[in-house]
Amino acid sequence: MGTKTVTGIVLDDQVHLSLQELCVACSSRSEWIIEFVEEGILQPTSAERSQWRFPASSLSRARTAVRLQRDLGLNTAGVALALDLLDEIEDLRRQCRLNQPSSY
Repeated sequence: MGTKTVTGIVLDDQVHLSLQELCVACSSRSEWIIEFVEEGILQPTSAERSQWRFPASSLSRARTAVRLQRDLGLNTAGVALALDLLDEIEDLRRQCRLNQPSSY
């Protein structure tokens, strides 16, 4: 049987990442992250670029955005639309789970 390696980053809600740290964690170029901020995909805690800090929750969203852009060739507006649709799908799934009758 083969061995499978799983990697991950554990972050709590109090952790904030710099632009550089977010780029490293996403294997992304800073230009992409800057475009994501300009499009409203990511929201740093400061308006001043040199002071940008991103909440840990931004990491998953940034990784998804990078994959959409890199793998599917979406432009930044397309990434924003795709992320909005993915968020809406997740909200609908959550609502469906809450509204399902429990089976005992």
